[in-house]
Amino acid sequence: MAGRGIVAAGHPLTAEAGAGVLRAGGNAVDAALAALLASFMTEPLLTGLGAGGYMLVAPPGGEPVLLDFMVEAPGRGADPAARGALEAVLVDFGDAVQTFHIGGPSCGVYGLPAGVAAAASRFGSLDLQELVAPAVALARGGVEVNRQQAYLWTLLEPIVVATPESRARYCDGARVPREGDVLRDPELADALERLAADGAAPFYTGDVGAAVSDAVLAAGGLLTRADLAAYDAVPREPVRVSYRGRDVLTNPPPSAGGILIAYALALLERSDPDHPPAVAELVRAMAAAQAERTPEFLEGLAAPGFRERFLASRLGSTTHVSVLDADGWACAVTSTNGEGSGLVVPGTGVHVNNMMGEQDLSPLGWFTYPPGRRLPSMMAPTVVMSGGAPELVLGSAGSNRIRSAILQVIVNVLDRGMDAQAAVDAPRVHLEEGILYAEPGADTAGVTQTVAWFRERNLFFGGCQAVEGRGFTGGGDPRRGGAVVAA
Repeated sequence: MAGRGIVAAGHPLTAEAGAGVLRAGGNAVDAALAALLASFMTEPLLTGLGAGGYMLVAPPGGEPVLLDFMVEAPGRGADPAARGALEAVLVDFGDAVQTFHIGGPSCGVYGLPAGVAAAASRFGSLDLQELVAPAVALARGGVEVNRQQAYLWTLLEPIVVATPESRARYCDGARVPREGDVLRDPELADALERLAADGAAPFYTGDVGAAVSDAVLAAGGLLTRADLAAYDAVPREPVRVSYRGRDVLTNPPPSAGGILIAYALALLERSDPDHPPAVAELVRAMAAAQAERTPEFLEGLAAPGFRERFLASRLGSTTHVSVLDADGWACAVTSTNGEGSGLVVPGTGVHVNNMMGEQDLSPLGWFTYPPGRRLPSMMAPTVVMSGGAPELVLGSAGSNRIRSAILQVIVNVLDRGMDAQAAVDAPRVHLEEGILYAEPGADTAGVTQTVAWFRERNLFFGGCQAVEGRGFTGGGDPRRGGAVVAA
C-alpha cells in the first residue's frame, strides 16, 4: 500500500529510485527526476544526458505546466554543405522491420540537462544532489541486465557497435551486454555529479558542451557551440480536451503527439458513453488523426495559435515515468535518445541522440527543419484530471506508436473500467500507412484495414507506464520491463 505516493517506470530500479525519494519527503517532481536520472543507467540506450523530452506537472491547486526540453534541429553558424551522410541501420522487431539512421548528422541539440535543472529549480523540493544520488549509486555499483534490456541490447546491436567509443563504453570485448551481465558507467556517474554541482551550464556553454560539439562536427554533424548556448527548457500551456467528464491534459504544439491524441479523444467523445468504443471505432479515430499529419500540419505546429485553430476547425528507442504523491502532485515525464547515434563522447557521459535521423520525426524529408526548431515528437506525457484532482497519469515510449498506446490505455481505464495494470496489459493495435498492426487477442471485428498480426505482445507497441489516484495503483508495461513501486 502506498503512503507517500506511487511510481511507474520502465525498469524496477528506475521506479524504486523515484519511490525512495518520495519516502525521503520529496514531491512527485522530485521522484520523477530521480527516476528519470536513474533510467540513464537502467535504460541507457533509450535516454541519457544527450537526449530530449517533456515533463507535464500538475501541482495541487495550481496551473499545470508542460516543460519542453525536446531536441532541437542544429546548425547555427554551420555550413549545411559540411553535413555528412546518415548511416542507415535495420532494426528487426521480429514481426516488423524499421530503418533508423545514426552517425554525426543524426545528432540534434540535446535537452535533458537543461530540463532536469529547470524542473528541479521550478518544482522540486529537494536538492539536486539528493536526486542524482540513486543514479550515481547505480552507475558506480552496477546494474544487472534483465531480460527486457538484454533484448534491447540485441535489437540495437548495430548502433551499439557502430563506433569504437560506443563499444568501449557498453561492450565486453566484441559483444553487447547479455542478460545477467553487470553494467557500470563511472563516466556517467561523474557527469551526473557535475550536473548536480554546477547545473546545466557545463553541458551548454562549458567544457562538456564544447567536447560534444567538437565530436559531432568531426563526425559530419552540425551541432555547434552556438546551438548549445542558445538552448533552453521552455514552459508551455498543456493541451486540454474533455473526455467522459474529465479533463485530459497533454503535450501541446510544437510537439505533434499530444494534439493528435486530443483530436482522437474528442472524436471518441461523440460516441455513446454507456458503450465503450470497439476497436474498429478506435481505429477510425486513429485513422482520422493520422490523416491530419500532413505537411501543412507539421509546418503549422510552430505557429502561434495553431492548437486552437486545429481543434476548432476539425471538432465543430524512448522511456516514460509517471508519479503521483499524497499531496496531490502529478508528474509525467517522457524522454528519448531515439536509439542513440552511436556517437559517445569520452569524458562527458554523453551518448548523443539520433533524433535528426528519425524518419518518424522527418516526414517532410531529411534536414528540412531550420536550426532551433523543436522536432515534432510523438511523445505525450498525459494527466487525466477529475474534479480538479489527478485521476490517471500516463505516457509511453514507442516512437510513432506512442499516441495509439496512450489512447488505448485511457479508453481502457475510463470507458472499460479497467485498473491501470489491466489497461496497460491489454492487447494493442496500431494503424500505420493503411495497415493495422495487432497483438494477439485484439478484437478486430469491423476493421476494414489489412491486419498484420504479431505472434506475441511486443515492445513495438510502446511502453506505457501509468498510475492512478484511486488507491494509488499503477501499471508497468511488460512490453518494456515496466514496474510499479509504492512509497
